[in-house]
Amino acid sequence: MIALVDCNNFYASCERLFQPALRGKPIVVLSNNDGCVIARNDEAKAIGIKMGAPAFLMQDQISRHGVFVFSSNYTLYGSLSNRVMAVLQANCEKTEQYSIDEAFLYLGDLKHIDLEKYAGELRSKVNDVGIPVTIGIATSKTLAKMANRFAKKTKKDIGVHILDSSDKVNEVLRFTEVADIWGVGKQYAAVLKAHGFNTAYELSLAPQEWIRKEMSVVGQRLWNELHGMSCIEMEEEPPAKKNICVARSFGQLLSEKEDVREALANYAAIAASKLRQQNSCVTVLQVFLQTNVFREQDRQYYRSATVQLPVASNSTKEILHYSGIGLDRIWQNGYNFKKVGILLLDLIPADQVQYGMFDKIDRPKDNRLSKAMDSINRHWGGKELVKFAVQGYDRKWRLRQERLSPCYTTKISDILTIKI
Repeated sequence: MIALVDCNNFYASCERLFQPALRGKPIVVLSNNDGCVIARNDEAKAIGIKMGAPAFLMQDQISRHGVFVFSSNYTLYGSLSNRVMAVLQANCEKTEQYSIDEAFLYLGDLKHIDLEKYAGELRSKVNDVGIPVTIGIATSKTLAKMANRFAKKTKKDIGVHILDSSDKVNEVLRFTEVADIWGVGKQYAAVLKAHGFNTAYELSLAPQEWIRKEMSVVGQRLWNELHGMSCIEMEEEPPAKKNICVARSFGQLLSEKEDVREALANYAAIAASKLRQQNSCVTVLQVFLQTNVFREQDRQYYRSATVQLPVASNSTKEILHYSGIGLDRIWQNGYNFKKVGILLLDLIPADQVQYGMFDKIDRPKDNRLSKAMDSINRHWGGKELVKFAVQGYDRKWRLRQERLSPCYTTKISDILTIKI
């Protein structure tokens, strides 16, 4: 059996955890630069706040209903996610973190265990962290996803649903529209509906021959999953990414090259750190730069530049250097820029790098420097305390976060104080 543990309204739950007075109040969390809604709790959903709604269009609704609005605090969310995952890993030997607020648990053949009791106790233990969760259990990942969604919609108080009989499986299959099946996107859903499949149950009744012909191997795997056959393997270690992109919109428009260079250098350093985390190296990088397409009064500009590295690398120093070359190629004066980003392409394992005969860079020294910087920054909560001069400290480009909550779990000055 496989369980999917999913945190309920995770970002909103994190904000409410340290402010108990917010219980029962509508809460929304905004995207980078406080742009639009990326998370909301049940109370916010009940008053009609939609995902993706621009914050500036919701001011009347926010005032009328007393909605509490927060800037996204990924430091806090990441810290609490780690606590939740630690509880799950302590109670299940084989776990796979699927996202910041979801994890699959491989329960094996636990016929001797009361799954209802196990799930209830696990839910209680995670709740001790302060984050409510819902648990769906089935014989495949796809069915576990459906069971979890079914529990959220119909069993909010219990928070657990187990598909341990064919009747329960069929009930959930009938409840789930094809567009809501895990892994089925909008285009795929439209194709299925055009063929008369509106629910997962109807799709499960399709002949295998038709599935293989019309939906190829991916469709066959999905069909098997709907029938309780586990075809999607557990991944205890996340697979290495094929490319890495770090891009941000600026907190204010930038027209000076050095301000944009500073922002790009910080994004490049983040990308290099991610590269080292998965023990990969980059052979090609791309830098892109753009204005704000919604500002019709401004001249518009979008360009990108691709740079080939002579030797694949994951050194922050080198990636900063070559990203700077990319920026030099596309920079134009006289524009108000809104966003810059870096994309690392053609990644290879670090142990497969081929060095040039006339390479003059002291790569072992660079590697030691990068690892030392990673170690120091990780020790101090992931903040970039140690960095290169080009990354600067002025930060005119910094994200706008006017409603940022304290970092209660990672910053000494933000730890809650109790009056006795």
